[in-house]
Amino acid sequence: MNTLIQLSAAAAARRIAAGTLSAEDYVAAHLERIRERDGEVQAWVHCDADVALAAARQIDREKPRGPLAGIPVGFKDVIDTAGMPTGYNSPIYRDHVPVVDAACVALVREAGGIVLGKTVTTEFASRMPGPTRNPLNLAHTPGGSSSGSAAAVADFMVPLAFGTQTGGSTIRPAAYCGITGYKPSYGTINRAGLKQLAESLDTIGVMARNVEDCALLVHAVSARTMPDFTTKLPQAPRIGLLRTSRWQDATPPAQQTLEEAAKTLAGKGASVRDAMLPPEFDRLHEDQVRIMNFEAARALAHERRTAPQLLSDHLRGKLAEYAMKPRALYDEAQQRARAARLRYADQFADIDVFLTLSAPGEAPVGISGTGNSLFNRSWTLLGAPCVTLPAGTGPQGLPLAVQITGAFADDERVLRVAEWVRQALG
Repeated sequence: MNTLIQLSAAAAARRIAAGTLSAEDYVAAHLERIRERDGEVQAWVHCDADVALAAARQIDREKPRGPLAGIPVGFKDVIDTAGMPTGYNSPIYRDHVPVVDAACVALVREAGGIVLGKTVTTEFASRMPGPTRNPLNLAHTPGGSSSGSAAAVADFMVPLAFGTQTGGSTIRPAAYCGITGYKPSYGTINRAGLKQLAESLDTIGVMARNVEDCALLVHAVSARTMPDFTTKLPQAPRIGLLRTSRWQDATPPAQQTLEEAAKTLAGKGASVRDAMLPPEFDRLHEDQVRIMNFEAARALAHERRTAPQLLSDHLRGKLAEYAMKPRALYDEAQQRARAARLRYADQFADIDVFLTLSAPGEAPVGISGTGNSLFNRSWTLLGAPCVTLPAGTGPQGLPLAVQITGAFADDERVLRVAEWVRQALG
């Protein structure tokens, strides 16, 4: 493996800025990796090597300033890219080429980043998967719906990639592929140019192989404060160990991983105590599904009306079902969600973050599904910032992970604690 692709994005950006690494060499190393591996992993829908190298050469010539100068970035194929195919993994959009960049794409370019290409998504970021395989074991799913982004980052094809999360589509695939995933607080990254699925839930998230790189990418496109990872936290974090009401749905190895992580963190000086959410929060698992499907039936009204035969059977049925649901059921779910968000803020009076599961267990066998979002839905509905970190391996030799979640808009604290946890867990 070329050692350049093992550099973190932050380290590579510093070297490119200092003139000790060329953007062209850094990008070329990743393109070489894609040529070597993507035939098996199938993480990419579109990657134009000539365009990427030309952009890298321009960076080297002009030496523009920007936090991402010279760094290649992958984009989930529900994010519009000017002049590049953007198909949303649907035959309806087989020949679709947007003329305008999505906001996050334009902001990456403005920050000096290089658009390396488009990564595989499930159909409209819903359930029906594409061909992507888990690079750690090709017989297993990489998760979804941000399948290609997770697999590409995990396999060193790109250091940074965008995903989206409406249920669990950033955190879960990152967990399954053994990388770091960060779903910022709802609305952090502008969604203009994102193919909408559920307007009150859709959140653009990021994936990398460490916390600093995730924070760097979000900082570059959102102006959120870049945490100072070079200084220690003023005090060891106060952590609430949250098993959630769905604890019995996790596999024993996942449960054990979370318990052992909590013990390790306590041994490193963290204040760790058992935590529980109010009982009414249990309803959020079902409310998220109801809200998502109700909004999707309307966001994809054109597709279900004009080309229903080109939708997957599952999506076509779900959209038809929820197009007929009474608005009152949706409004009730939204009312409960609003009340929960207010109560959620009160949970952090004496803790900094929750420590919980990222996924029910290891990545399942097969690529006909993408796993279960059970341990992600509530956080997405609450709009909370979440970071998943690899924390061990299960009996199949695939990653297990833990998730750090915090108060809405308290992203800097969540990221700094996540980095502390990463170091403590080794």
